[in-house]
Amino acid sequence: MAQRQYFSAVLLALGCALAADPALGDWTPADSPLATRWAVDVRPDSVLPEYPRPQMVRQDWMNLNGLWEYAIRPKAQGAPAAYDGQILVPFPIESALSGVKKTVGAGDRLWMRRTFAIPAGWRGRSVLLHFGAVDWEAKVWVNGQEIGEHRGGFDPFFFDIASALKPEGPQELVASIWDPTDAGGQPRGKQVRQPHGIWYTSVTGVWQTVWLEPVPRARIERLVLEPDLARGILNARAECAGARPGDIVRFAARDGQNLAAEAEGPAGDAVELAIENPKPWSPDSPFLYDLDVSLLREGSEEDSVRSYFGLRDIRVEKDERGVPRLALNGKIGFQYGPLDQGWQPDGLYTAASDQALVFDIEMTKRMGFNMIRKHVKVEPARWYYHCDRLGILVWQDMPSASRPKESADAAALKQRDAQFESELMAMVDCFRNHPSIVVWVPFNEGWGQYDSKRISAWLQEYDPNCLVNHASGWNDEGAGDLKDQHSYPFPKAPAVENERASVQGEFGGLGWPVEGHLWWDKRNWGYRTYSSREELAENYRNVIERLREFQSLGLSAGVYTQTTDVEGEVNGLMTYDREVIKLDADWLAGLNQRLYLPPPTIETVLETSEQAGQRWRYTTEKPVEDWASPDFDDSSWQEGEGVFGTAKTPGAKVRTIWNTPEIWLRRAFPFEGDAEGLRLTVLHDEDAEIYLNGELAAAFEGHTGSYVGAPIREAALAALRQGTNTLAAHCRQTTGGQSIDAGLRRVTEAP
Repeated sequence: MAQRQYFSAVLLALGCALAADPALGDWTPADSPLATRWAVDVRPDSVLPEYPRPQMVRQDWMNLNGLWEYAIRPKAQGAPAAYDGQILVPFPIESALSGVKKTVGAGDRLWMRRTFAIPAGWRGRSVLLHFGAVDWEAKVWVNGQEIGEHRGGFDPFFFDIASALKPEGPQELVASIWDPTDAGGQPRGKQVRQPHGIWYTSVTGVWQTVWLEPVPRARIERLVLEPDLARGILNARAECAGARPGDIVRFAARDGQNLAAEAEGPAGDAVELAIENPKPWSPDSPFLYDLDVSLLREGSEEDSVRSYFGLRDIRVEKDERGVPRLALNGKIGFQYGPLDQGWQPDGLYTAASDQALVFDIEMTKRMGFNMIRKHVKVEPARWYYHCDRLGILVWQDMPSASRPKESADAAALKQRDAQFESELMAMVDCFRNHPSIVVWVPFNEGWGQYDSKRISAWLQEYDPNCLVNHASGWNDEGAGDLKDQHSYPFPKAPAVENERASVQGEFGGLGWPVEGHLWWDKRNWGYRTYSSREELAENYRNVIERLREFQSLGLSAGVYTQTTDVEGEVNGLMTYDREVIKLDADWLAGLNQRLYLPPPTIETVLETSEQAGQRWRYTTEKPVEDWASPDFDDSSWQEGEGVFGTAKTPGAKVRTIWNTPEIWLRRAFPFEGDAEGLRLTVLHDEDAEIYLNGELAAAFEGHTGSYVGAPIREAALAALRQGTNTLAAHCRQTTGGQSIDAGLRRVTEAP
């Protein structure tokens, strides 16, 4: 409640300040449960003023962000005779910062209008109208003349509007936008009309910067930059519009003020820039070269842009044991980062400012992560620029789409698939030059998945400088470069293959609802929810311990869910408003840094029944209180081989049927040496307690679905003795499958 009162006060203060300035119209933010600290600085006369295309910069441009008119009308109707009010661009109409906060829906269109003036110095040049992103179908008119349409909610597009411009005076710009959200089959990520669970508020209309750019008739239109670190080469190509035979493109790479390499060739052809003593790009050293590109005609410069690039190499290589691992710049290393949804409480898809956009990246770095998985959303180009300059790896998802498994309308299904592939190609074309992006993820958990082998092979060929994770989580078809599995809440042992690197594409989701920082007072959830920072920290530490063990078994990367809370999800490392960092960033960094050390060695001390059945004494009748002590006489108990449980329970090779509500087990084992590095290995479904010589070693809730490591409490370690010891377990079951098994292993970190 305190946070809501604070945000309401912020809105009131901001609204009063803006109302005092008649030039800014009557815009105020709409009410919202939460906002970030950057919302108070949003002003209609200066909305996201930064240059929106950092990898292809020209000096002259005009920002069209700010107040536009809007109207919502039935889809079949034409342009409105009058508009409904004002909207602040580029915030989607469903967001608080738009000032509107209305849902459009599949049956209506959103109309948007504004006027602008062309500077006198732009006369005689082409004028490009750019949209950073519009969700989803946009038709555009300038001065009543239709200039084009675009389908795709995540990629930038532009039109040359020179022929539609008037010689002088105000120019009218109108856009008509239709977005069916989850009523259609287009890529939409996590947007739904009725938000719930892991599905969030819909986003309709303009949600990235709109801008104008004067350009010459012959111009550079797109750059393709492909690093070859092993050879110290940048392969560069400029796609040009209006070029003639004989036109030349010149590339000059700079290291600060020093010329690092130079090359030129016919417009549209690839050239090689040989860089002496090349400096690799990496998260530890995110070095970027500046790049000047000029289009020349008979020695005179027709056009020029400024860009940048990083030299990096990503591939799968085998370690000394023959296990496929991820290797950056020829060095095998673990990649670890959060699942990043990219949502904001005040602007939904759109951050309130560039400072808000970069904040999550900076915090991710500070917490000790070296990677971000951008989840079924594409960000503005500036987000990737910040990743490039700050140094963090990016696994980039393709926004998911709905796809029926069977359809009577084969033509419509074919059209839907063609649209998905068109938007996938557009995403790669727009962002492939960013050195931070190292993995493309076309499909997640089977959402809209189809022809994944073909699409994976196409991606590998189309952009050989990135790896492909063809099916994150489910529906693996053996394609791509990574074998990806998801496991909530805790990670599970990797499925190691001969060629593909094994990764844990999602796990975690450990929740802690922080009162005063919630989107909804109720309906909040995490994959496992705790009531305090201390509980959350203890279980996060367990996550890292398990990952360390799995690294030794062949795990190459992990993705923890998630960066922030989002709407009803309270499983973020930060609250949705970014005000509460749930776990101390320095403490997190210290834990996470362990994952970048060489994997530990693992020694089995007491075998589980994962590979071969181990014998236990057991009973399903409640025993006396000291049943777990080493002196207890279990000779009257039954004897059987683990795993104990029911058939088809995930992860369990059941050899002894247990189908009652509870079971108690005991097992004697010899032990010599010290307890340094000892950990439990447990499979449980559901709640379980494990004991060593009568002392509680660990307690577990829920189920695992695979064997997991767990720390042993100090009192239980102290109870170990030389000679014969007793491992005991108690497990309870309420519904579904059931299983229990346990063993011991020693984890030794490299010196």
